[in-house]
Amino acid sequence: MDKKIALSMRGITKRFGKVIANHRVDLDVYEGEVLAILGENGCGKTTLMNMIAGIYFPDEGKIYKDGEEVVIRSPKDAFELKIGMIHQHFKLVDLFTAAENIVLGVEENGRYNLKDVNSRVSEIAQKYGFHIDPQKKIYDMSVSEKQTVEIIKVLYRGADILILDEPTAVLTPQEIEKLFRVLRRMREDGKSIIIITHKLHEVLSVSDRVAILRKGEHIATVNTCDATESSLTEMMVGQKVSLNIERNRPWDPVPRLEVKHINCRDAEGVQVLKDISFTVNAGEILGIAGIAGSGQKELLEAIAGLQHLTSGEIIFNNPKKDKPVTFFHKSMRRVKELAAQDAFHDQMGNPISFQGMSRGQIRRQVSEGAVLFREDEVIDLRHKTPLQIRELGVRLSFVPEDRLGMGLVGSMGITDNMMLRSYRKGHAGFVDRKKPKALAEEIIKELEVSTPGVNTPVRRLSGGNVQKVLVGREIAFAPKVFMAAYPVRGLDINSSYTIYRLLNRQKESGVAVIFVGEDLDVLLALCDRILVINSGEVTGIVDARTVTKEEVGLLMTKTNASEKEEA
Repeated sequence: MDKKIALSMRGITKRFGKVIANHRVDLDVYEGEVLAILGENGCGKTTLMNMIAGIYFPDEGKIYKDGEEVVIRSPKDAFELKIGMIHQHFKLVDLFTAAENIVLGVEENGRYNLKDVNSRVSEIAQKYGFHIDPQKKIYDMSVSEKQTVEIIKVLYRGADILILDEPTAVLTPQEIEKLFRVLRRMREDGKSIIIITHKLHEVLSVSDRVAILRKGEHIATVNTCDATESSLTEMMVGQKVSLNIERNRPWDPVPRLEVKHINCRDAEGVQVLKDISFTVNAGEILGIAGIAGSGQKELLEAIAGLQHLTSGEIIFNNPKKDKPVTFFHKSMRRVKELAAQDAFHDQMGNPISFQGMSRGQIRRQVSEGAVLFREDEVIDLRHKTPLQIRELGVRLSFVPEDRLGMGLVGSMGITDNMMLRSYRKGHAGFVDRKKPKALAEEIIKELEVSTPGVNTPVRRLSGGNVQKVLVGREIAFAPKVFMAAYPVRGLDINSSYTIYRLLNRQKESGVAVIFVGEDLDVLLALCDRILVINSGEVTGIVDARTVTKEEVGLLMTKTNASEKEEA
């Protein structure tokens, strides 16, 4: 028996100025199915779904609901057609309860009866397998609970077509599996579910069909049972793409950044970091795993000089350049101390030991340029601003979680955002735009940023392209420590692997890389070690080559010392 078509799009075209976001797209959504939407960044996935949800209106084409042509000019029109969209960034009022957020905007005769609302919410939750307290405040909820509120909010309004934008972006493996169980129950109840995601293994796990977009056009829709990760990627990109993350063992790892017993409180006095200690080595990638809001953001900001510490140290071991030396100005005791630390070496990099030699023998041993000397400079970054850190000669790059709020200026073009790193080098009130423009053009070319030009405001770019600009700028700074919070969030599979290769290239160049990720499969494949954090505390530091995804998932939920020992 053929399934009934719940929604059809025919010849849908959407333009933003000269940019064509969608071009003559035809798409069908069946009742009782999970349809995944795949495509590279900037290919028009979210734009297409926003037209179904009433956020955008198509320039050309028609939309049919249950076989009849409909006009969707606003989210209100979409709700009346029983279409609801759950956005990646939740739209909830923190001070309200779950039930108050769910009923907000729903027309009622007279005053709201919250007792009836709570009962209806509990009924929906029980039907589909959600776990929710209708009277719990949003600010007390975890990310998965907030997502549950958003889903129930559209179900409460009677939606039978649900669109989920990156629904697993900030969930643990256990929470993802719980969400998938709920989606399967909704499918069995006849709901039509559309998922926008970049995680191919999740597409293959939960969807029935996959629609692939490329450069704004609908390439194909295939049955999931007939697809593989490689075949889907090839259709998305238009050519074969290697999906292997190459990971070499760290070469000559030496401590580059040492975090010692740091504690931090937020503006309201709540302790967000509790006695955190770890070391990041040069030439390795240290992954940080944890449920969203566990302190990852504050930890990286503390290292970057954006958070005030109440106690603890952040030590940066700054390598000095090799240089020829003589020892006439040094005491023999200091010479022997440095030799014991392998500070002296020849031009081939082999350590030189002066053990058992007299001063005269050492002098004869040393010839101009034959012995090289390196001594790291120890710098405490605590209580230093980002500008002070840079003035100390510390080459530290930071890709924050908030791309446009903290990383880039949305109203400025790519060239001007490159200049945020170099404008202080100008003279007499003038700035040099040639080098930033050349860098912007290089990043656009190398990372395949989809943009009309270098002066296009970055807020007009898709989220993935914004991320490429930010990552490219920070890597171009040639850092010794590179910190990235969710650098592939919102990126398509091809762009994600480009970023992974860039991080590996940094590692091979001797950079200490800190990578905060949400995909445990990637953390296990890319990183050398993984630091797991929960509620501002370190719950474990594990070897990424030997630990399992389930073990990391358990550590992400552990809180007390006994649980840590058990894990």
